Amino acid sequence: MKKIIRTTKAPAPIGPYNQAILSGNTLYTSGQIAINPENGVLVIDTIQAETKQVMENMKQVLLAAEMTFENVIKSSIFISDMHNFAEINEVYGGYFNHATAPARETVEVANLPKFVNVEISMIAVK
Repeated sequence: MKKIIRTTKAPAPIGPYNQAILSGNTLYTSGQIAINPENGVLVIDTIQAETKQVMENMKQVLLAAEMTFENVIKSSIFISDMHNFAEINEVYGGYFNHATAPARETVEVANLPKFVNVEISMIAVK
C-alpha cells in the first residue's frame, strides 16, 4: 500500500504527481527544483543558492515522511551543465555524512523543468 507524502514546506507539484510516495518503509521522492515554497519564486541567483534551495526542499519532503538525509540510500542528480558539478557537489555534500552518504548518479541533461540548472530526487528507507 502506498501513502502520499505532502508538505506545504516544499513546493507543490506542478503536474500530475506527488512530492513523495511512501511504500512500506521506502520513500520515493519526486525531483525537487529550486522553487521557494513560500512565494513560488525560482532561486537561481547562483548555482550554489539554487542547489541549496533544492536540498532544503528535499529536507522538508523527508521530514514530512519522518526521515532525514541519514535515511537516504540513493540520489539522482540531473544538471544542465556538467561544468557546474563541483559547486553542486559541494552544496549537496554538506547535507550528508560522507562516511554514510547514499549511492548516487549525476547526469547532464538538455533541459529541466522551468529550465532550471539542477533537479534532485531521492530514495530513502526507515
